[in-house]
Amino acid sequence: MQRRIFSLAATAAVFALTAGLAQAQTKWDLAAAYPATNFHSENMVQFANDIDKATGGKLKITVHSNASLFKAPEIKRAVQGGQAQAGEIIFANFQNEWQIYGADGLPFLADSYDESAKLYKAQKPLIEKKLAEQGMSLLYSVPWPPQGIYTKKPLSSAADLKGVKWRAYSPATSRIAELVGAQPVTVQAAELSQALATGVVESTMTSGATGVDSKLFEHLKYYYDMQAWLPKNAVLVNKKAFDALDKATQDAVLKAAADAEVRGVAASKRVNTDTLEKLKANGVQVLAPSAQLKADMKKVGDTMIKEWLEKAGPEGKTLLDAFNKS
Repeated sequence: MQRRIFSLAATAAVFALTAGLAQAQTKWDLAAAYPATNFHSENMVQFANDIDKATGGKLKITVHSNASLFKAPEIKRAVQGGQAQAGEIIFANFQNEWQIYGADGLPFLADSYDESAKLYKAQKPLIEKKLAEQGMSLLYSVPWPPQGIYTKKPLSSAADLKGVKWRAYSPATSRIAELVGAQPVTVQAAELSQALATGVVESTMTSGATGVDSKLFEHLKYYYDMQAWLPKNAVLVNKKAFDALDKATQDAVLKAAADAEVRGVAASKRVNTDTLEKLKANGVQVLAPSAQLKADMKKVGDTMIKEWLEKAGPEGKTLLDAFNKS
């Protein structure tokens, strides 16, 4: 009888311990828009694994890649509203909401990794303040490789883009299409391959990485390496979800985020080189733009920066002044 009581007590203790562990474990969903094989997605999985390890399994983050939880334009609102505790967005997609988000999508403003880092440094305090007002925090940000133009036919100048069905993914890429006389069609990364296969799109301006992810080489045979801009992805967290964590877990998240930012930039540089080689291996002609095409697109960039400054007002001027001084 005594042995039975002891056994029951031991079982109850195990249940209590298990319940305590279950209660102590926090689970987060991280919504992402790009394929699982994309370097941003792989970096997020590593970020989640680092947190799992650092917290001893106390905080478990599930990365939902390829727009499987929310589509790209829905992710920011989902994090803000708490439907997902965290999510990855591309800042340039939200320029219409607030012009500062679109600064890194302005053609030829920051056209290298060094310039992109300078722009991020100027942009970051403004973005952190805005996100805090919206109930979110910025965990980390990683640039895409420099953007170029994919086409079915050779380009010698911007005039060759007139009337072409141009895939746009942000206000800036739509405006480029308008300025060169192309026809903008809004298509997110997850639907790009299908849009090309069905003839909805016949040209786009994006990175070598997206070109490989979406197998653009199956439909588009020319890539002009414009080095036009390096748009940034950012991983955001719902502030209430973050604030609900204990101090040690918060510190683990911030440490993993800082590591992910450094790792992500290195991966972006590596991917830029690797993906251009993959495009070549799959029959794409990777070309430098002609002097005329470069001059035409620079003119587009100058127009867009002027328009952006008019819309962004004093905040935009503050940002560009900080960027130009750095």
